[in-house]
Parts: sequence; structure tokens; C-alpha cells
Amino acid sequence: MSKLYIVPTPIGNLEDMTFRAIRILKEVDLILAEDTRTSGKLLKHFEIGTHMYSHHMHNEHKTTENLIARLKAGETIALISDAGTPAISDPGFLLTRACVENKIEVECLPGATAFVPALVNSGLPNDRFIFEGFLPEKKGRQTRFLALAEETRTMILYVSPHKLLKTLVEFVTYFGEDRQICVCRELSKLHEENVRGTAKEVLTHFEKTAPRGEIVVVVAGKTITKEPKKSKFSKDEKEEEEEEEEEED
Repeated sequence: MSKLYIVPTPIGNLEDMTFRAIRILKEVDLILAEDTRTSGKLLKHFEIGTHMYSHHMHNEHKTTENLIARLKAGETIALISDAGTPAISDPGFLLTRACVENKIEVECLPGATAFVPALVNSGLPNDRFIFEGFLPEKKGRQTRFLALAEETRTMILYVSPHKLLKTLVEFVTYFGEDRQICVCRELSKLHEENVRGTAKEVLTHFEKTAPRGEIVVVVAGKTITKEPKKSKFSKDEKEEEEEEEEEED
């Protein structure tokens, strides 16, 4: 029976690979990998010999039609990315949408993704949050920051290490230097680190220590200041009441 499996892979620690994910990758007819060299090491580690095919952001528009044809012919295909859950800031959405449109079954396995442990590790409110992924490089970046400056929910962003300092400076500019943030680095890996504090404090830390590795940044939402309760009387009504009290005296 044809089916597309979305299979999460470890974001660092290979022990986070699930038994089910290994079984599915061994049973399917084809594995779509973002980078066959990177995924090749993972498959070799778990002794998975299934044939791989390159499927990434630069070719997914061209390959999707052919993959849909193979699925319609009865094949089972698994989609993996270099790390984490496919389609979360990685290729996967186009193929998933095409399967849905063609009434081909899609099944996403639960598994590793970076933003959930980062959110929990941060210590910031996690009952309501938004995932922003990577911010625009140039066009629309300022507009996005202006919108996020008013966001009251906790925000989660992916940031490249060589752009972290620039982004932290922008946090201070748009959110204020006292906004609470947490920079989560190398999640699940040997040198995992969570740097918490105000935007200014975290910026100072990484000005002294060059950021490295995979980075997720969690930012507290804007605090809503409650307006003082208004009197039940208008100004004129209050003055009238005071005058009446004076007349009674």
C-alpha cells in the first residue's frame, strides 16, 4: 500500500532515534534524504540498506511529480532531513501537500525536533508560543521584527551561529535590553548549553564567547501592562457629587 512516511532523525544524539523509525526506514522502498552523505552515516550506523534519493530545497519542485507517480504505483517512501523532523524549516511541505492533494496517505512519526526541548529548557512561559523558524535575511526583516516586538506569546527562532550577534543586537533594539531570552546551543549533543538572561546580558556573553553549533533562541513575549481601573464616575459626575455634599453640610 502506497504511503509517505515523514521520519524524524536525531538532532545530535544518535540514541534519540526511535525503534519505529529504524524499522520504517528498513521496510520502505525508498528513502528521500536532504543530504545523502549526511544521512548515509546515519543509515550505516543503524545498518539500514534501503536505497536513498536526494530530495532538498533546490530540487524538490522538480522531483515531486515523479515521486507522486511512484507513490501512486504502490511504492512506500520515507522522507528524512539532515536532523530533526522534516518540513520544520526543512524540505517536506511540498511533497506532503502533493500527497494530500492526490489522496496518498501521509504518516508523520513522532520524534526529535529542536524547538520543543529549547522551549522547555528556556524556563520561559510555554503554555502559548509561536515558532518563527529563520527570520528573513534582508527584505522584510525589519517589518518582521516590528511585528514580533508586539507579540505577547513566547517566540522561538532558529539562528545561524555567524548571525547570532547581529540578531541579539536587533533584539536589544526592537525588544529592549531587558527582554528575557534563552539561547540554546548544541541541543542533545556533548557541549549542550543554555544561556539565559536579558537580551543585553546574553549579548555580552556571546561578545566574549564566539557562538558555535546549532542554535535555537527563545524570546519572552511582550508584557501587557494593565491599565488602572477607571472610576465608575465621570469627572463631571464626581464634581456634582462633591458639590451636593458641600450643600448638605
